[in-house]
Amino acid sequence: MITTAKRLHQVREYYFSTKLKEVQQLVASGKPVINMGIGSPDMPPAPQVIESLYKAMSEPKAHEYQSYQGLPELRAAMKQFYGNHYSIKEELPIQFLPLMGSKEGILHVSMAFLNPGDEVLIPNPGYPTYTSVTHLIQARPVFYDLKEERNWEPDFDVLEQLDLSKVKLMWVSYPHMPTGTKGNLELFKKLVAFAQKHHIILVNDNPYSFILNEQPESIFQVPGADKVCMELNSLSKSFNMAGWRVGMISGKEEMINAVLKVKSNMDSGMFYGIQKGAITALHMGKEWFDEMNEVYKKRRLLIWDLAKRLGCTFQEDTAGLFVWAKLPEGENAELKVDEILYNKHVFITPGSVFGTNGEGYLRFSLCVTEENIVKAIQRMNS
Repeated sequence: MITTAKRLHQVREYYFSTKLKEVQQLVASGKPVINMGIGSPDMPPAPQVIESLYKAMSEPKAHEYQSYQGLPELRAAMKQFYGNHYSIKEELPIQFLPLMGSKEGILHVSMAFLNPGDEVLIPNPGYPTYTSVTHLIQARPVFYDLKEERNWEPDFDVLEQLDLSKVKLMWVSYPHMPTGTKGNLELFKKLVAFAQKHHIILVNDNPYSFILNEQPESIFQVPGADKVCMELNSLSKSFNMAGWRVGMISGKEEMINAVLKVKSNMDSGMFYGIQKGAITALHMGKEWFDEMNEVYKKRRLLIWDLAKRLGCTFQEDTAGLFVWAKLPEGENAELKVDEILYNKHVFITPGSVFGTNGEGYLRFSLCVTEENIVKAIQRMNS
């Protein structure tokens, strides 16, 4: 009898992988499901980005294996992007490594720095992949609470009371997924100081900083962050390029080299045309984000209306592609989601997917047209 590896016993199939099969079955049976569950941008990339991809197809090296480190001009564009939008000084000793989406970076970082038995600080609620990858590496997740009454920020007094002797890595994500809490430089300073004090690698997962956010921030704006931090970023949300799978990781040379050692054994480089398109995207100005965010602002107003009709409350000063809304006291998120899915044919994500502190919350995606949000509102009233 063929058995699976023991590491799989501690992980399950990604929630959206299983739930979307259920949604697709409803659609196949004729049910007009409106999907408000996932943050996959429905708007296209900029025309010039697509044009760069198209032109690259005819270049002589377009179809060859590419460098594991990406094109030099792509790495340069990433560095310039950080300088232009996060005011990161060019002389700061951090390097950039292109990734096939920032999600793979979570695995690469974990493989590069964690041994079996090492411990990892993971936010609750937070991106589920932090936990599943930690289990796959046979490290141990240690969850730290984020709660609404603390504006979804860590309680450093509680963190200091933990036994941190085995903690090697800490995941943070600001703007926070799923709650949309923006974070701020004061919080980043506390996080960097905590990591320095306890010799922990701090990784900020930062794909949402340009969505509905007037002041994009990077962990590297904090002095000394380059000594203990890495940062993941992505073109998926910021440039509507989710399916292109373009992300990046930044950090000091020794850390980037460790990640590259893993990555170079797992892929054979990013497709040339995609790299060329990414370069064009990274050179785009603030007007691109302004235009995109005007669309999201209008959608968010409608989602707020929808959330209110479900009796939910929510914070308005948030960033990212989602509205995080609290259900009336005592309502179960997963039961509510299924009730809405099967009775109203609208799919929303239950907050419990993101950890125990997400119970009682719903997450609405803004990657839905205004027309479909209006339809969802009408269904709730029928």
